[in-house]
Amino acid sequence: MICLDLKRQMIVTVALVAGFVTIAAIGACPRATRAAEVKPAWQGEWEKILAAAKKEGQVAVYISGYEEILPEFQKEYPEIKVLPTTGRGSQVGQKLLAERRAEKYLADVVNAGGVTTFQQLFPAKVFDPIKPALLLPEINDTSKWYLGKHHYSDSENQYIFDYVATATYGAISYNTKLVNVKDFKSYWDLLAPKWKGKIISRDIRVSGPGSGNARLFYHLPDVGPTFIRKLYGEINVTLFRDYRQGSDWLAVGKAALCFFCEADVSKQQGLPVDTIGPGVFKEGAGLVSQYGTLGLVNRAPHPNAAKVFINWLLSRKGQSTVQKIMSSTENPVDSLRIDIPKDEVPLLQRRFDGVKYLDTSRPEWQDMKPILDVMNEALKAAGKN
Repeated sequence: MICLDLKRQMIVTVALVAGFVTIAAIGACPRATRAAEVKPAWQGEWEKILAAAKKEGQVAVYISGYEEILPEFQKEYPEIKVLPTTGRGSQVGQKLLAERRAEKYLADVVNAGGVTTFQQLFPAKVFDPIKPALLLPEINDTSKWYLGKHHYSDSENQYIFDYVATATYGAISYNTKLVNVKDFKSYWDLLAPKWKGKIISRDIRVSGPGSGNARLFYHLPDVGPTFIRKLYGEINVTLFRDYRQGSDWLAVGKAALCFFCEADVSKQQGLPVDTIGPGVFKEGAGLVSQYGTLGLVNRAPHPNAAKVFINWLLSRKGQSTVQKIMSSTENPVDSLRIDIPKDEVPLLQRRFDGVKYLDTSRPEWQDMKPILDVMNEALKAAGKN
């Protein structure tokens, strides 16, 4: 009997314990379920937009300069087919405007240089505000961006998002056998009498490399138009137009210094040339947005897919992709995101702490006419125009 009672007590005890466990589990389940169901507002909105974008099935991206990045978006979102329109910025802009005049609304997103997005398309009221389309917290966290803020080309700070600010240091190359770069502390040191007749320059009156750096000299405090006037009017500069010719002259010692040369190839070939980099000139350096401006087109046929593309591009992963892919091209970029590695950005295009930078991509500074007027006056005074 004692054994029987003991067995009954054990059965009751086990049952009670099991009951307590079951009750505890039941009590915990609603809390766990509620925790799993509660999502941040942005996440719910993002999932909704992503699902709608996959139903749309495609995104029309009008892009100039950075076309190489599109396959990476396609890999990330295979359900959203990219419909690219590519070409020079002005061509892309003209095509979009022609379509809209014909009441054809085919574009979702425009990615191009500021001349296209701000000067050509913005006045035509092509864009919707892009701010509401920025959904990912990592994008909206401004501490992840240069100077702790988002950057825009438009004065309202809501239509044309700038995501690239690539450094320019004057594009001044030199013959390493004839020049000791340690002699330079200021841009004005380049115009010392010892260099008279030993400087060559690409003729920036012809479109091509050099315009951005000419804007730097023109607008940089303590340099300005006087520098350009002296460079082309008093130092006996020899102009060239063929890109290769300037580098060749520099490499063989026909010139000691070259403004707006492309010396990288010659340097890689072991020739005695190099380009002056960051931290040399006390007056500072420039920043250019290149093709890194982004706009959300209004009346877009695929508005959800457009938002997915924008958020991918401005995300940490998207910006890392841009930097990596463009690093091996003629247009390396430094993203305005500061929370991504910069190792792949070449030194001559990378921003550095402690250097004063002037944003030469400002829309009101894009007109080269005032700069070329000063240059032409100086050349005329020197009898070279």
